[in-house]
Amino acid sequence: MTIGILILIAYLLGSVPTAVWYGKTFHNIDVREHGSGNAGATNTLRVLGNKAGFIVLFIDMLKGFIASSLVYLTDYTKDDSQFFKVQMILGIVAVFGHVFPLFANFRGGKGIATIMGMAISLDYRIALICTLLFIVIVWGTRYISVGSMLGAVVGAILSFYFYGTDEPIVNGFFIALSLMVIYTHRANIKRLMAGNENKFAFKKST
Repeated sequence: MTIGILILIAYLLGSVPTAVWYGKTFHNIDVREHGSGNAGATNTLRVLGNKAGFIVLFIDMLKGFIASSLVYLTDYTKDDSQFFKVQMILGIVAVFGHVFPLFANFRGGKGIATIMGMAISLDYRIALICTLLFIVIVWGTRYISVGSMLGAVVGAILSFYFYGTDEPIVNGFFIALSLMVIYTHRANIKRLMAGNENKFAFKKST
């Protein structure tokens, strides 16, 4: 299958607006009109409850994982220098689709869950450690934004631990990822500095 077709598939996968469709289908609510206005798992959890939030989180992660894994439909193998490059391109396209979804008037989420799925496909070890760190930080501080940013930064550090400088593409991805996560959370950083960032709390499903 050609790279062009796989890129299109990756974008369409990313464009599936899980939070929007789930909210409208099962709750008759557009989550973008409530809470933070973000079409992602965190806002879904806040607006619609635990069940909805975790379902959206899982599906959004799956989008990134499947999109990145489309690389296996090419002739490249992990020993090929182009393998990681194509894998990351497909994942990034899926994230772009999540942020600017074709099926939801290009109003999507921040793409964190989709990035997590992409990271699992790229290197499950780094993804697992960052996920565990995220859980510990959120559990201890109740700030999802802090867990997301620190998890991303640690992911960049771990990429050098596992790969050294042998895979600059992988290193570059995790560095870019950490910078992107921090950039997309710039409003959260301002709220944290002002002391009025929203704390995470489990909410019963509605």
